[in-house]
Amino acid sequence: MEIHRADSRPSIRPPEAYFTGAVRQDPIIAPSAPARVVAARVTFEPGARTAWRTHPLGQTLHVIFGVGRVQAKGGPGQEIRAGDTVWIPPGEKHWHGASAKNAMVHIAMQESLDGTHVTWMEKVTDRNTLFL
Repeated sequence: MEIHRADSRPSIRPPEAYFTGAVRQDPIIAPSAPARVVAARVTFEPGARTAWRTHPLGQTLHVIFGVGRVQAKGGPGQEIRAGDTVWIPPGEKHWHGASAKNAMVHIAMQESLDGTHVTWMEKVTDRNTLFL
């Protein structure tokens, strides 16, 4: 058994190549194989969002604060709020982030496949989404 103390894993600013706007990640767990789960609390300031991406084994988002947006490629954008849980199926191209006027915090949970839990793609723009 391992206990990860709250002050043992500092907050990080993720690479700008993968996000637009101010985003902070607070790691929850990323154990060694054979375990596969990776989880983090992610804070998006108003207007901040991920780039397009996929997850080989899917992703679960549980919103714990604020108002956000989520969209699968080619699908309608949807508003998400504190208390909502979103399941994104394996391989589905999507993005998520805060609404234009409100911050949003969620717990992101996904499993790794062969050491990879996310494939990053192009940034979300007005041209490649209908919902910002």
